[in-house]
Amino acid sequence: MTPPPDSTPNVAKSGSFGPNAWLVDDLYEQYLADPNSVSATWRDYFADYQRSPLPAVTSVSSGVTAPAASKPTVVDSDATPLRGAAARIVTNMNASLSVPTATSVRTVPARLLEINRVALNEALSRSTGAKVSFTHFIAYAMVRGLQEVPSLNSTFVEAVDEKGTPGVVRHDHVGLGLAVDVEKTDGTRNLLVPVIRDADTLDFRAFVLSYEELVRRVHGGKAGADDFAGATVSLTNPGTIGTVQSVPRLMPGQGA
Repeated sequence: MTPPPDSTPNVAKSGSFGPNAWLVDDLYEQYLADPNSVSATWRDYFADYQRSPLPAVTSVSSGVTAPAASKPTVVDSDATPLRGAAARIVTNMNASLSVPTATSVRTVPARLLEINRVALNEALSRSTGAKVSFTHFIAYAMVRGLQEVPSLNSTFVEAVDEKGTPGVVRHDHVGLGLAVDVEKTDGTRNLLVPVIRDADTLDFRAFVLSYEELVRRVHGGKAGADDFAGATVSLTNPGTIGTVQSVPRLMPGQGA
């Protein structure tokens, strides 16, 4: 993968990779086999990297729950073990259960959104030829909404002191994670969540350009470590499979 520009701050060192942790695991295996097989940015990141172990999944047998620290009970020896990306996804989904959440669903009229999109794309067709999608509008509306309700752009922290007192971190800027479906060379698919950092500082034009450039880098395999860290909120996109309503998992480190 190609490293980001030198002017890009390295937020990957302190930021969470969230659902992208499986990608880091895969690239780290490549790095261990051949450091030159990954870009300079990833080599710099992995120089002092310590991979977090995958916790044992608590299993249930005969109604008895095995403690996480003990040896898991074998439930089905014919089952296929989950490793790599699949195992990391299980870890992420289990971790999401530790984040306190509430879900609200409502219907919003979208006719004006459709009219404005048609008008804007007609204007663009006479100039740049570019097009904007409903997702561009919805994503930007999310960012603007978080500026109006900044409490949603917060991170829950399980403990802020030795007593285990829970807390919250309120972020100054929005790191918007975008769910991108990526097809691998072997035909399998995986979900990557690149991040538009400081999305609240961008006007609509700059936001759309940043959005498209980020997606291009991901599909082209040219995204660097910093492109996958620092999400404070994320935009899921299940509508492509006909979903009418869904409740996505909230990753640790994100508020919505």
